[in-house]
Amino acid sequence: MASPLNFHLEHYDGPLDLLLDMIRKQEINIYDIPIAKITQQYLEYVQQATEMNIELSAEFVYMAATLIHIKSRMLLPKDPELEKMSPEEDPRKELVDRLLEHERFKSAAEMLQQKRVVEEAVWSNPQIEQFLGEGDDPGLAVTLHELVKTFQLVLERAKKRPMYEVTGEDVSVPDMIRYLRSVFEKESEVLPARELFERQKSRAALICLFLAMLELVKLQAIGLVQADTFGDIGVKRLKGFDAAFASGEAISAIEEGYN
Repeated sequence: MASPLNFHLEHYDGPLDLLLDMIRKQEINIYDIPIAKITQQYLEYVQQATEMNIELSAEFVYMAATLIHIKSRMLLPKDPELEKMSPEEDPRKELVDRLLEHERFKSAAEMLQQKRVVEEAVWSNPQIEQFLGEGDDPGLAVTLHELVKTFQLVLERAKKRPMYEVTGEDVSVPDMIRYLRSVFEKESEVLPARELFERQKSRAALICLFLAMLELVKLQAIGLVQADTFGDIGVKRLKGFDAAFASGEAISAIEEGYN
Protein backbone atom coordinates (compact mmCIF):
# COMPACT_ATOMS: atom_id res chain seq x y z
CA MET A 1 0.00 0.00 0.00
CA ALA A 2 1.32 3.43 -0.88
CA SER A 3 2.40 5.74 1.91
CA PRO A 4 -0.24 8.31 2.97
CA LEU A 5 2.47 10.96 2.90
CA ASN A 6 3.71 12.74 -0.16
CA PHE A 7 7.15 14.18 0.41
CA HIS A 8 7.58 15.29 -3.22
CA LEU A 9 11.12 13.89 -2.87
CA GLU A 10 12.23 17.08 -1.16
CA HIS A 11 15.92 17.55 -0.54
CA TYR A 12 16.96 16.88 3.04
CA ASP A 13 20.28 17.73 4.65
CA GLY A 14 20.45 14.24 6.08
CA PRO A 15 18.39 11.25 7.24
CA LEU A 16 17.56 12.90 10.58
CA ASP A 17 15.98 15.81 8.70
CA LEU A 18 13.84 13.36 6.75
CA LEU A 19 12.76 11.45 9.86
CA LEU A 20 11.89 14.66 11.71
CA ASP A 21 9.80 15.82 8.76
CA MET A 22 7.90 12.51 8.72
CA ILE A 23 7.28 12.67 12.46
CA ARG A 24 6.14 16.30 12.48
CA LYS A 25 3.86 15.97 9.43
CA GLN A 26 2.03 13.04 11.04
CA GLU A 27 2.06 14.62 14.53
CA ILE A 28 3.72 11.55 15.98
CA ASN A 29 4.95 11.56 19.57
CA ILE A 30 8.73 11.57 19.16
CA TYR A 31 9.10 9.58 22.40
CA ASP A 32 6.84 6.80 21.08
CA ILE A 33 7.76 6.40 17.41
CA PRO A 34 5.83 3.64 15.56
CA ILE A 35 9.05 2.23 14.21
CA ALA A 36 7.47 -0.21 11.71
CA LYS A 37 5.41 2.56 10.07
CA ILE A 38 8.29 5.06 9.97
CA THR A 39 10.70 2.42 8.62
CA GLN A 40 8.30 1.58 5.77
CA GLN A 41 7.85 5.25 4.83
CA TYR A 42 11.59 5.89 5.05
CA LEU A 43 12.39 2.95 2.75
CA GLU A 44 9.72 4.14 0.29
CA TYR A 45 11.41 7.55 0.12
CA VAL A 46 14.81 5.92 -0.49
CA GLN A 47 13.29 3.64 -3.16
CA GLN A 48 11.63 6.55 -4.98
CA ALA A 49 14.85 8.54 -4.89
CA THR A 50 16.71 5.58 -6.40
CA GLU A 51 14.14 5.18 -9.18
CA MET A 52 14.52 8.88 -10.05
CA ASN A 53 18.33 8.59 -10.06
CA ILE A 54 18.61 10.93 -7.10
CA GLU A 55 21.91 10.26 -5.38
CA LEU A 56 21.61 9.84 -1.60
CA SER A 57 24.58 9.93 0.75
CA ALA A 58 25.77 6.87 2.63
CA GLU A 59 24.12 8.31 5.75
CA PHE A 60 20.68 7.57 4.29
CA VAL A 61 21.60 3.94 3.67
CA TYR A 62 23.09 3.60 7.16
CA MET A 63 19.93 5.04 8.72
CA ALA A 64 17.80 2.56 6.74
CA ALA A 65 19.86 -0.28 8.21
CA THR A 66 19.54 1.26 11.68
CA LEU A 67 15.75 1.48 11.41
CA ILE A 68 15.49 -2.12 10.24
CA HIS A 69 17.72 -3.22 13.12
CA ILE A 70 15.57 -1.35 15.67
CA LYS A 71 12.42 -2.82 14.14
CA SER A 72 13.80 -6.36 14.38
CA ARG A 73 14.81 -5.83 18.03
CA MET A 74 11.32 -4.66 18.91
CA LEU A 75 9.77 -7.72 17.22
CA LEU A 76 11.87 -10.17 19.23
CA PRO A 77 9.95 -11.76 22.14
CA LYS A 78 11.17 -10.79 25.60
CA ASP A 79 11.86 -13.22 28.42
CA PRO A 80 9.73 -12.07 31.41
CA GLU A 81 12.26 -13.45 33.90
CA LEU A 82 15.19 -11.66 32.28
CA GLU A 83 13.14 -8.45 32.19
CA LYS A 84 12.67 -8.67 35.96
CA MET A 85 16.40 -9.11 36.57
CA SER A 86 17.65 -6.63 33.99
CA PRO A 87 15.04 -4.52 32.16
CA GLU A 88 16.06 -3.92 28.55
CA GLU A 89 16.34 -0.33 27.36
CA ASP A 90 13.89 0.77 24.65
CA PRO A 91 15.66 0.07 21.30
CA ARG A 92 14.36 3.44 20.04
CA LYS A 93 15.98 5.51 22.79
CA GLU A 94 19.27 6.24 21.00
CA LEU A 95 17.41 7.28 17.82
CA VAL A 96 15.06 9.53 19.83
CA ASP A 97 18.02 11.18 21.56
CA ARG A 98 19.69 11.84 18.21
CA LEU A 99 16.49 13.30 16.75
CA LEU A 100 15.99 15.62 19.74
CA GLU A 101 19.61 16.75 19.61
CA HIS A 102 19.35 17.38 15.86
CA GLU A 103 16.11 19.33 16.32
CA ARG A 104 17.73 21.55 18.96
CA PHE A 105 20.64 22.29 16.65
CA LYS A 106 18.24 23.17 13.84
CA SER A 107 16.31 25.53 16.12
CA ALA A 108 19.54 27.11 17.32
CA ALA A 109 20.79 27.51 13.76
CA GLU A 110 17.54 29.16 12.66
CA MET A 111 17.69 31.52 15.63
CA LEU A 112 21.26 32.49 14.84
CA GLN A 113 20.38 33.00 11.18
CA GLN A 114 17.58 35.37 12.18
CA LYS A 115 19.99 37.22 14.44
CA ARG A 116 22.44 37.62 11.55
CA VAL A 117 19.71 39.07 9.32
CA VAL A 118 18.76 41.56 12.04
CA GLU A 119 22.40 42.53 12.61
CA GLU A 120 22.95 43.12 8.90
CA ALA A 121 19.92 45.41 8.82
CA VAL A 122 21.19 47.31 11.86
CA TRP A 123 24.73 47.77 10.61
CA SER A 124 23.44 48.97 7.25
CA ASN A 125 21.71 51.92 8.98
CA PRO A 126 23.75 55.09 8.21
CA GLN A 127 22.61 56.59 11.56
CA ILE A 128 24.16 53.76 13.61
CA GLU A 129 27.23 55.87 14.44
CA GLN A 130 25.03 58.06 16.65
CA PHE A 131 24.39 55.07 18.92
CA LEU A 132 27.99 53.91 19.22
CA GLY A 133 29.94 55.22 22.14
CA GLU A 134 33.44 56.51 21.67
CA GLY A 135 35.84 53.60 21.35
CA ASP A 136 33.10 51.05 20.71
CA ASP A 137 34.05 48.52 18.08
CA PRO A 138 31.26 46.31 16.70
CA GLY A 139 33.81 44.00 15.10
CA LEU A 140 32.88 41.75 12.22
CA ALA A 141 29.47 40.10 11.95
CA VAL A 142 29.70 36.45 12.99
CA THR A 143 27.79 34.20 10.61
CA LEU A 144 26.04 30.94 11.41
CA HIS A 145 28.58 29.05 9.31
CA GLU A 146 31.53 30.43 11.30
CA LEU A 147 30.06 29.66 14.73
CA VAL A 148 28.95 26.15 13.81
CA LYS A 149 32.31 25.53 12.15
CA THR A 150 34.11 26.49 15.38
CA PHE A 151 31.88 24.12 17.36
CA GLN A 152 32.45 21.30 14.86
CA LEU A 153 36.22 21.79 15.05
CA VAL A 154 36.08 21.51 18.82
CA LEU A 155 33.99 18.33 18.57
CA GLU A 156 36.48 16.83 16.11
CA ARG A 157 39.39 17.69 18.39
CA ALA A 158 37.48 16.25 21.34
CA LYS A 159 37.37 12.86 19.62
CA LYS A 160 41.18 12.76 19.70
CA ARG A 161 41.55 13.58 23.39
CA PRO A 162 40.20 11.76 26.46
CA MET A 163 36.65 12.76 27.39
CA TYR A 164 35.78 12.12 31.01
CA GLU A 165 32.16 11.00 31.08
CA VAL A 166 31.15 11.01 34.75
CA THR A 167 28.63 8.29 35.56
CA GLY A 168 25.34 9.84 36.59
CA GLU A 169 26.35 13.30 35.39
CA ASP A 170 23.22 15.23 34.44
CA VAL A 171 24.46 18.32 32.63
CA SER A 172 21.82 20.55 31.07
CA VAL A 173 21.44 23.78 29.10
CA PRO A 174 20.29 25.69 32.23
CA ASP A 175 23.43 24.41 34.02
CA MET A 176 25.56 25.87 31.25
CA ILE A 177 23.67 29.17 31.35
CA ARG A 178 24.59 29.41 35.03
CA TYR A 179 28.16 28.47 34.15
CA LEU A 180 28.40 31.27 31.57
CA ARG A 181 26.86 33.69 34.05
CA SER A 182 29.56 32.89 36.61
CA VAL A 183 32.27 33.23 33.96
CA PHE A 184 31.15 36.64 32.69
CA GLU A 185 30.40 38.01 36.14
CA LYS A 186 34.15 37.80 36.71
CA GLU A 187 35.34 38.43 33.15
CA SER A 188 34.74 41.64 31.19
CA GLU A 189 37.14 40.89 28.35
CA VAL A 190 36.39 38.95 25.17
CA LEU A 191 36.93 35.22 25.68
CA PRO A 192 37.66 32.85 22.77
CA ALA A 193 34.64 30.60 22.14
CA ARG A 194 36.99 27.71 21.46
CA GLU A 195 38.55 28.09 24.91
CA LEU A 196 35.14 27.94 26.60
CA PHE A 197 34.27 24.79 24.66
CA GLU A 198 37.57 23.07 25.40
CA ARG A 199 37.14 23.52 29.14
CA GLN A 200 34.31 20.96 29.05
CA LYS A 201 34.98 17.33 29.87
CA SER A 202 32.14 15.57 28.04
CA ARG A 203 30.37 15.73 24.69
CA ALA A 204 27.06 16.38 26.46
CA ALA A 205 28.59 19.40 28.20
CA LEU A 206 29.90 20.73 24.87
CA ILE A 207 26.47 20.53 23.24
CA CYS A 208 24.70 22.09 26.23
CA LEU A 209 27.25 24.92 26.33
CA PHE A 210 26.70 25.61 22.62
CA LEU A 211 22.92 25.83 23.10
CA ALA A 212 23.29 27.91 26.28
CA MET A 213 25.52 30.32 24.41
CA LEU A 214 22.88 30.77 21.72
CA GLU A 215 20.14 31.31 24.31
CA LEU A 216 22.16 34.11 25.95
CA VAL A 217 22.91 35.64 22.55
CA LYS A 218 19.16 35.67 21.93
CA LEU A 219 18.66 37.52 25.25
CA GLN A 220 21.45 39.95 24.26
CA ALA A 221 23.31 39.04 27.44
CA ILE A 222 26.43 38.04 25.53
CA GLY A 223 27.64 38.81 22.02
CA LEU A 224 29.73 37.02 19.41
CA VAL A 225 32.57 38.96 17.83
CA GLN A 226 35.39 38.36 15.39
CA ALA A 227 38.32 40.76 15.36
CA ASP A 228 39.63 39.72 11.93
CA THR A 229 38.27 37.92 8.90
CA PHE A 230 38.73 34.16 9.44
CA GLY A 231 39.85 34.90 13.00
CA ASP A 232 38.72 33.12 16.14
CA ILE A 233 35.20 33.83 17.36
CA GLY A 234 35.10 35.61 20.71
CA VAL A 235 32.36 35.85 23.31
CA LYS A 236 31.84 39.03 25.31
CA ARG A 237 29.48 40.34 27.94
CA LEU A 238 26.96 42.91 26.68
CA LYS A 239 25.13 45.72 28.44
CA GLY A 240 22.02 43.53 28.60
CA PHE A 241 23.83 40.89 30.71
CA ASP A 242 22.64 42.17 34.10
CA ALA A 243 19.10 42.81 32.84
CA ALA A 244 18.80 39.25 31.48
CA PHE A 245 19.48 37.79 34.93
CA ALA A 246 17.87 40.52 37.04
CA SER A 247 14.22 39.44 36.95
CA GLY A 248 14.87 35.76 36.35
CA GLU A 249 11.77 35.42 34.16
CA ALA A 250 13.66 34.96 30.89
CA ILE A 251 16.04 32.41 32.40
CA SER A 252 13.13 30.54 34.04
CA ALA A 253 11.36 30.35 30.67
CA ILE A 254 14.48 28.86 29.09
CA GLU A 255 14.81 26.31 31.90
CA GLU A 256 11.19 25.23 31.46
CA GLY A 257 11.79 24.85 27.72
CA TYR A 258 14.55 22.32 28.32
CA ASN A 259 12.78 20.33 31.06
